[in-house]
Amino acid sequence: MQLLQASRDAILKPLTIVSGIVERRNTMPILANILINKNGSQLSFVGSDIEVQITTQTDLGSSASSDENVSTTVGARKLLDILRALPDSRDIVLNLENNNLTVVSGKSRFALQTMPAQDFPAAEQPEQWNASFSLPQKALKNMFHMVHFAMANQDIRYYLNGLLFVADEGYVRAVATDGHRLAHAGISSDAFNGKQEVIIPRKTVIEMQRLLSDNDDLVNIDIAAGQIRFRFNNVELVSKLVEGKFPDFTRVIPTGYTRHFTINREKLLGSLQRAAILTTDKLKGVRIQMQDNVLNITASNAEQEQAQEELDIEYSYEPLDLGFNVHYLLDVLSNVKSETVRWSVQPDVNASTLITVPEDDEFKYVVMPMRI
Repeated sequence: MQLLQASRDAILKPLTIVSGIVERRNTMPILANILINKNGSQLSFVGSDIEVQITTQTDLGSSASSDENVSTTVGARKLLDILRALPDSRDIVLNLENNNLTVVSGKSRFALQTMPAQDFPAAEQPEQWNASFSLPQKALKNMFHMVHFAMANQDIRYYLNGLLFVADEGYVRAVATDGHRLAHAGISSDAFNGKQEVIIPRKTVIEMQRLLSDNDDLVNIDIAAGQIRFRFNNVELVSKLVEGKFPDFTRVIPTGYTRHFTINREKLLGSLQRAAILTTDKLKGVRIQMQDNVLNITASNAEQEQAQEELDIEYSYEPLDLGFNVHYLLDVLSNVKSETVRWSVQPDVNASTLITVPEDDEFKYVVMPMRI
């Protein structure tokens, strides 16, 4: 039977959205597939990796072949690659015949093996959500963007492999740390009463950054025990939450620092990028010296090679000599888009450094020094 006939882009767009979550290697073969549901004129694509599920909805309208309800699953990557390779000027016809999904476009025809829809592990959603509120897409995307780089990756402390998401009275914040640095961002919001504090998995954060748009359309956010749901632009993303106790970030973010200097972000980024060329995977450190209104950056390696950079700053305190993992500095300077950044330090080589931006009082980046 014919599932639908539509332009290539009309099928490719929702398929691209859900396929991003599909892993190439899975312990369950059906997780390499997407679920296709046709309910009258409504068509949905669903992708899942057990932890995260993405659903897109589209109305077929007059292109729906019948009001019959049909469901099946098919290999996500193969279908996606086929659609991308076909000319965009022709309509695509999807037919379900026996255990195959056929893709027809002009004189091109592909037959893909399917698996039963009832075997697809669709996420079970709670009957009631503990909290529901909305944020503009642009604001949520920017908040994730400002902290995502500080998340741990495959850390044994599993609660660090995600992002702390806190909704409190009139305020929403995101915090990420890998134990060596911490990023904090927040926005004011009157959309929520009460308090919710959850840890969103790393993969969910990355997917949301990919899917969200830079506009003020709302994202509806629902939180329940062990689960969070985001709904926007005919997209629904449901994710499991990370269990565990996130570190108390309020104790990590320093206060009362009195030594500051402001520096051009792009100039500092360029100097660090050049110095990083002579660092290695084992020796990622750069040395930063501040004295007499000058910031010196040096890096060296086991071959006795050395890089030196010098930048003018307004710093009239006693000299300070610090070491940092250069990638921790490059991460924040590459993601923050302000013209300048503000450094706050203490006269202690073991004290953390606080990096902020003039136009956003809520962004704070804390990085610990390292011995070089």
